[in-house]
Parts: sequence; structure tokens; C-alpha cells
Amino acid sequence: MATPNLVNVTTVTPFTINGAVTTSNQDIIDVTAETCRKINTILIANVDGTNAADVTVSISTDNGSTSRSIASTISVPADSTLSLLSTTLYLDETDILKIQGSANNDLEYTVSGEILNDA
Repeated sequence: MATPNLVNVTTVTPFTINGAVTTSNQDIIDVTAETCRKINTILIANVDGTNAADVTVSISTDNGSTSRSIASTISVPADSTLSLLSTTLYLDETDILKIQGSANNDLEYTVSGEILNDA
């Protein structure tokens, strides 16, 4: 296992994932060996028509041992969408993107970008 060399990328595959945010700190991306993930967009939608809900997004760069927040308890108003990234984010192999909300199923996430493979 070595950090993927972006000069020697053999494939670039677009991806979009989405799901419901829960009160558990859940892994939404776990980067596999020989790849990195270029994250272009992280959107959080509040589907609750009445109440705001908080979201925390974090990254582990040591295969899950520790995580550091890139967004911490940010309030998302009812019936609105929050864009969390203003620039591209790269996740190296074994990095993990995690998400947690203050209420079950009030928030939904969409993450899109590319999988870069140098295998």
C-alpha cells in the first residue's frame, strides 16, 4: 500500500453517494487501497419541515483510529440545503469520511466526486 500517484492514474470514475444521517457516527466513505477519492461536493439537506438539525462531518486519516472535524455541529435550517465544501478535498487510501446528525433521519447527505486509481 502506497499513496496513489496522481500522475500515474489509470482510471477516473465518477461517483455520487447519498443516504440518511443518523445520530450514530457512521462511515460514508472508506477509501480502498490503490485509490484516492477526490471529493467535489458534500451537500446536507434537512428534510424536516419544522425543525433545524445539526450535522458533524469528520475525516480519519489513520484508518479510523482518530477523526478530525471538517464541520462541527453546524445547524441546517428546516427545508434547506447546506453545501459543506468550498474547495476540493482529497481522501487518501484508508481515509474515512464520517457523518453524524443531532436527529435521526432529519438530514440527508449527498457526496460526489471521482475515484482515482493508480493500480
